[in-house]
Amino acid sequence: MSDLKVGLAGLGTVGAAVLRMLARQEAEIAARTGRRIKVVAVAARDRAKDRGVDLSQVAWFDDPVALAREGEIDVFVELMGGEGDPAKAAVAAALDAGRSVVTANKALLARCGVELARRAEATGAALLFEAAVAGGIPVVKTLREAMEGNRLVRVSGILNGTCNYILTRMADEKLSFGVCLSEAQRLGYAEADPTFDIDGFDTAHKLALLTSLAFGTRVDAEAIYVEGIRQLTLEDLDAADDLGYKVKLLGVAVRTDAGIEQRVHPTMVPKHWPLAQVAGVTNAVALDGDAVDLTLVGPGAGGDATASAVVADLAEMARGARPFAFGMPAELLLPAERAPMQRHEGGYYIRLAVLNRPGTAAIIAGRMADQNISLESIVQRRPVGLKAEPETANVILITYATTEEAVRRAIAAIEAEGVVASLPQVIRIEKD
Repeated sequence: MSDLKVGLAGLGTVGAAVLRMLARQEAEIAARTGRRIKVVAVAARDRAKDRGVDLSQVAWFDDPVALAREGEIDVFVELMGGEGDPAKAAVAAALDAGRSVVTANKALLARCGVELARRAEATGAALLFEAAVAGGIPVVKTLREAMEGNRLVRVSGILNGTCNYILTRMADEKLSFGVCLSEAQRLGYAEADPTFDIDGFDTAHKLALLTSLAFGTRVDAEAIYVEGIRQLTLEDLDAADDLGYKVKLLGVAVRTDAGIEQRVHPTMVPKHWPLAQVAGVTNAVALDGDAVDLTLVGPGAGGDATASAVVADLAEMARGARPFAFGMPAELLLPAERAPMQRHEGGYYIRLAVLNRPGTAAIIAGRMADQNISLESIVQRRPVGLKAEPETANVILITYATTEEAVRRAIAAIEAEGVVASLPQVIRIEKD
């Protein structure tokens, strides 16, 4: 039985978990694949650091590019992260040398995925990245192999555990965004600088990869409309609950007549939807095809969950599989015709903090009517516990299906009337 020789760059939480998992599952993986998977070389910044794994029998490289180019390996595993060097240089060096690559690096793939796929195809190598999207959920393999009989029309999901944890705590325990973010940081769910997560960029990178796999298009992260969750308040989540919704940060890609619509933003989803039931740091992806609809749920981050996806890709290499990175040759991937966000159609939740004076409601309704926006409801919510007549009031509007452009025009017109006291809140509504 021959060995699949692996070089691993990056010995953080995930890298160490991969080493432990391969050691624990060595015999079973060999029985299933016909080859032993052996990590024979590693690269990391600090040789002296105790990582809880035995590295005495592996070669050490200070330079991951040298490991990728010169190491006596069959597969290069990149777990360093970052869209630039050394990760990009190391992955490119491995592929150019004909060595297959397994990576968890969504930022690199969102920016350079098609270029790297071409490099892999030129030398007969493979580029696998199950761990780059939704942690331990096998959504990449599902899209690449298990949905061939479907014409996919929509991919949506909760792709960031940090945001889902914050929104879950806010809704269930009536805590503010700031309190929940601090708790997420204390528990290690959020970084000291949480911008990448809470402003939606992490979700956007993952959505870019799913869109390519689902629709056969080139990865186009620049086409994604992105909003984060930092502007959400308890009042918004309470209003959603009263209306029969949960608020989730969703990544959504939809095939429309105008092109592929890609968007990341807070979304109200009906409580009975599977995505609405996903709580805490758990991830979920819904795949809607013309034959079947699937919802995949599981751990979206963490050492063991991500390592599980990395090891699954290594097992695929051991079996001799060489799938195309995005399901088809890179040259057949089509440039996605972008559907402008302004043409998005759906229902909207709009919260306006307006001056509490006669005629304000009529102004709001009139400006909405000017844009042909039909209102399902208009409600004024008085702050809880306030006895005196407030200077401002929160007015919540629920619209029937309309366009993003119409909503933005109506809000601008209302603001121009001088009746809005602070920045409006807009949340899109997904319905059955």
